[in-house]
Amino acid sequence: MTAVFYAIAAFAEIAGCFAFWAWLRLDRSWLWLLPGMASLALFAVLLTRVPADAAGRAFAAYGGLYICASLGWLWAVEGVPPDRWDAIGGLLCLAGAAVILLGPRG
Repeated sequence: MTAVFYAIAAFAEIAGCFAFWAWLRLDRSWLWLLPGMASLALFAVLLTRVPADAAGRAFAAYGGLYICASLGWLWAVEGVPPDRWDAIGGLLCLAGAAVILLGPRG
């Protein structure tokens, strides 16, 4: 379930941040902020559902998935395909997230 919570949280965070981007950078209506704020609140709630012994560890591991989800958003929503450096960076981030989340602890 951790991966599901992280994936939905990533979508919620990116969508919420994009709403602010649209308002400030794309000259969209301030009404974009309403679903954006709701989306960011959903993101925060979802991160609390991740089984982790510390919030900072849950947030750090989430970062790797967030980066990859952002690259997916770049392609799917903004129409810009990630290049090989994006892909390499995303894989490195996922590897780091896996070490943080799955590493043995005493």
